[in-house]
Amino acid sequence: MDRRKILLLIFDGLGDRPVAELGHKTPLEAAPKPALDWFAANGINGLLDPIAPGVRPGSDTSHLALFGYDPYEVYTGRGPFEAAGVGITLEPGDIAFRCNFVTVDEDMKVLDRRAGRIREGTEELAKALDGIKIGRVKVLFRAGTEHRGALVLRGKGLSPRVSDTDPHEHGVPVPEAKPLVPKAKGTAKALNAFTRAAHKALKDHPVNQERVAKGEMPANLVLARGPGQFPDLAPLPEKYGLKAAGIAGVALIKGMCRAVGMDVLEVPGATGGLDTDMVAKAEAALDALGTYDLVVVNVKAADGKASEKIRVIERIDQMMAVLKAKLGPEIVLAMTADHSTPVALADHSGDPVPVTVFGEGVRVDDVSSFDERSVAKGGLGRIRGRDLMPILMSLANRAEKYGA
Repeated sequence: MDRRKILLLIFDGLGDRPVAELGHKTPLEAAPKPALDWFAANGINGLLDPIAPGVRPGSDTSHLALFGYDPYEVYTGRGPFEAAGVGITLEPGDIAFRCNFVTVDEDMKVLDRRAGRIREGTEELAKALDGIKIGRVKVLFRAGTEHRGALVLRGKGLSPRVSDTDPHEHGVPVPEAKPLVPKAKGTAKALNAFTRAAHKALKDHPVNQERVAKGEMPANLVLARGPGQFPDLAPLPEKYGLKAAGIAGVALIKGMCRAVGMDVLEVPGATGGLDTDMVAKAEAALDALGTYDLVVVNVKAADGKASEKIRVIERIDQMMAVLKAKLGPEIVLAMTADHSTPVALADHSGDPVPVTVFGEGVRVDDVSSFDERSVAKGGLGRIRGRDLMPILMSLANRAEKYGA
């Protein structure tokens, strides 16, 4: 049996609802996108609920599902994936948090949860925090993209069942972490001690002195949220027998890929923002398919206003045109989104997202446009995120027979 390679494209936040200013069309319905439509017209289509119908997925839980895992069984929190994404190797018992560099006043009131959208100097600030000792607990800290970072507390008897130190709003005091279960008292105490130590280390740091001199907000504190322990995951290469690689610009998604055993490929120009080089990602994916059985590409750029979303869709279409011109018959391609982000909400929603599968032997349906309403008529019907990998394994002639 001829085994094929799999290319999985995940467009962040691509799904939407009808928008009044677009004549009650979704951005996908309104945007010119000949390449995306070509794949839909020559593939099999459907709607995909990343987790389950009506469930608002996070980017982390949705990617777990799209990789073929049940988030309800394996998800422990976002922190471990953020830590893996910035290069921290977690050990059993570690507690990981996602963090922001923030600006607070002298009364520890939050002035800006992103420290003026700080972009430079965070590596130096992170070094001032990495290695701090709090009793028997060791701190590991790394800077992420822009104002983001990852914190790991390493020690015996720690628990992820603590509340955030991030109040998720401005103009309020920094809250203390609280234990959510009795055995988390020591962890909450250690996190609060780290918060105080971080402020002491950062408030007069040369990076912040320079920022203040330039009239910029200092990154004088770190706030933590999303605690978790590294999940007990069967590595994807073992689960599916695939040599796999991931291409992403965002630390979280890199961490997701590393967590399931994928190699993370660095692509120049893959920033994880609106300026990301989508064509470079496509070219890198095509190259990687010469070595890997599965290549996952995350494109983090589709959130935003309707006009911005349409422009991003047009750029995604250029990326798909490159793939259309160069894909061989040995490749099975799937394109979908990790969640819907309706422009009216500016946040994740529980709406299903479009999904298209293209490749030799696919039962092509009558759908001719890649958008939320058109694909609903397709041959895939409505599936869950964790159904996608088994479908792709079958179409790639890699699925194991169930039964005799």
